[in-house]
Amino acid sequence: MHPATQAAALRQLRQQPTWKLLAAEHAPAIMALIQAHLLTGPRRLPASLLVERVGRDLERFRAEGWDLPQPASAYLADWLAAGWLERGLSADGEEEYEASAAAAQAIRFTRELSAQRTVATESRLGLVIGQLVQLAEESEPDPQVRARRLLRERERIDARIAAVRDGRLAPLPVDRALERLREILTLSDELAGDFRRVRDDFRTLSRELRERIVDNDGSRGDVLDAVFADVDLIADSDAGKTFRAFWRLLTDPQQSGELEAALEAVLDRDFAAHLSRRERGELSGLTGTLLERGGEVHDVLYQFARGLKQFVQSREYREQQRMSALVKTAQRGSLAVKDRLRAQQSIDRHLTLPSARLRSVSQLRLHDPTLDAVDGGIAHAAESVIGLDVIADLVARSEIDFRTLESHIAELLAARGQVTVAELLRAYPAAQGLGTVVGYLALGMRDGVVASATDRVSWRGRDGIERSACIPRVYFASKPDLRSGIAAGGGEWAP
Repeated sequence: MHPATQAAALRQLRQQPTWKLLAAEHAPAIMALIQAHLLTGPRRLPASLLVERVGRDLERFRAEGWDLPQPASAYLADWLAAGWLERGLSADGEEEYEASAAAAQAIRFTRELSAQRTVATESRLGLVIGQLVQLAEESEPDPQVRARRLLRERERIDARIAAVRDGRLAPLPVDRALERLREILTLSDELAGDFRRVRDDFRTLSRELRERIVDNDGSRGDVLDAVFADVDLIADSDAGKTFRAFWRLLTDPQQSGELEAALEAVLDRDFAAHLSRRERGELSGLTGTLLERGGEVHDVLYQFARGLKQFVQSREYREQQRMSALVKTAQRGSLAVKDRLRAQQSIDRHLTLPSARLRSVSQLRLHDPTLDAVDGGIAHAAESVIGLDVIADLVARSEIDFRTLESHIAELLAARGQVTVAELLRAYPAAQGLGTVVGYLALGMRDGVVASATDRVSWRGRDGIERSACIPRVYFASKPDLRSGIAAGGGEWAP
């Protein structure tokens, strides 16, 4: 390849998120934060929790002289736009972040730079030789040659078995064992990164298929047939074949059992005590990490058919088709006039473009209602003494005192023999105001005689205002014959 061609390829590669992260102004701080919160421990964090943790670390950075003035939410938005973070929704609908494959690759590259390792380790050389030997054996078409190689391999294994039985086979030295173990951790980390790249390839294919579905002008049945055909295309792609090979090895009971047994045996060896805490954690969780990453790819792959089918059957698909048709119409119109109008020529038309400011939900600040709360406490009132007179007054305000009214009627009847309501009110002022008048009338309807004449009565209310009204003339008499005489005469009668 000519250097100019190589330079052009590198120029394009320089625009990728991995290179941009390595060349960023605050790359050490960015990679340290992403590694600490999204690559060491949980691989996904809710937006609120990640903002809180990154905000605490930024305070420490500023105290040590780093020029990082923005809040944590602003930096997360910048990293998301740069392709160093990926955002999704959790099961409960909250935004969550994870490191992108590009960021993980950049961090792994810097970690390899800082690791002190010899140029050509024995484990890497053994891996290369072993893979070459295996390739040569499995690609050999002559069965006699393959049989002779297998016999030589059996003789070598028999010799090692005899040496082990005679006690002549020493265990692997600690330094060489640690070297191989760290090489395994490096390869497993790269394998987890491969899973992420396969998942990203699937997502890219999904977006491309949605674009093809929108551009399809056929019926809904034809579109659905194309969807399922494209899902098969995804499974048969390079990324799909690679993932199926990974997943087949991970889910094979024999392979997974051997891996678990080997991990337990290695962690029980004496040389495992020389591993760092992070290395022991990665080694013990190797199977879980690989299954988790593989499960993510598996879910993304097998949810494509359902997601694409729902997209085709939804209103969103129709709207996307309509927008695509409008864009194509505009493009055809522009092509029709391109020879008559120059690009900078004015056509005396003004177009007002709508705009909207988009922000992440994680940048919003929740309102705290406790800041506007008023003191709703109830102060303890001073103790008061309520006597019988106060209780009697409360009762008098709430109901008519018929017992007192009946006593007044009895007192006047004992002196006169007959009495009207007007005379009762003149003799005994209305203590309950209108209630006293109503009480006398109620007793007259029950025990008295109502005449055809009327009387004007007056009373003073509790507000001190004098009031008056015309009421039917009602007589109270002490003897039955008096009552009948009153009723017959229709007027006042005196014995």
